[in-house]
Amino acid sequence: MKLIISGCNGHMGRVVASICAGEADLEVAAGIDLLGTSNSEFPVFSSPAEVTVQADALIDFSNPAALEGLLELGRTRRIPLVLATTGYSDTQLTAISSAANEVPIFRSANFSLGVNVLLDLVRRAAAVLGEHYDIELVERHHNRKVDAPSGTAFMIAEAAAEALPYRPEYVYDRQSVRKRRDRHEIGISSVRGGGIVGDHEVIFAGRDEVIEIKHSAMSREVFASGAVQAARFLSTVSKPGLYSMADLVASN
Repeated sequence: MKLIISGCNGHMGRVVASICAGEADLEVAAGIDLLGTSNSEFPVFSSPAEVTVQADALIDFSNPAALEGLLELGRTRRIPLVLATTGYSDTQLTAISSAANEVPIFRSANFSLGVNVLLDLVRRAAAVLGEHYDIELVERHHNRKVDAPSGTAFMIAEAAAEALPYRPEYVYDRQSVRKRRDRHEIGISSVRGGGIVGDHEVIFAGRDEVIEIKHSAMSREVFASGAVQAARFLSTVSKPGLYSMADLVASN
């Protein structure tokens, strides 16, 4: 299976390349990086428009700014896309959905299997506790992460919201408004510091008890490994569509 790695010179891109080097059935056909240079054994292009090789899938760990070019590459060359970048705007999410009508696209804010188990636990807890418990999310990441809250935090909030009998309001800043917490809120707090790979904690706070569900990533390799699994999954897909970790988990 031949892969293109978008963001190949970044930390996550290098981890994906390392995983491919250790798998006999995987080959990195090319990389995409803004600088267009690399010490790798595969060619590196400075933009999606310059890519001349064909591949079975593309894995993107780069920047939301690269999305338009990647979608165009996927559509014109019929290359399935694994979008592992976070921080997309609503307009970009709409563009992804539109492109998925023409080419298979796998998008997730978090490629960890453990996080997707956590999402299921949050849905179940919210269905039982949500009406009478306050829900708060705390996410922690390294000091180089630019988007906040994290894409995973939004995934968790949406998982809880799906199970609630009301549509909650997401609250990010309590300093600006001095008032009592509304029962129909989900508070989301972000921490940025050091080399924290990724921690997500969900708090269900009741009158006389508190239930906490937490996931901690020990290394970034768990996300790269999940993206490679997603690329393998897309190789089994026969038609365009927007796919997620839920589809991958269900296929096992």
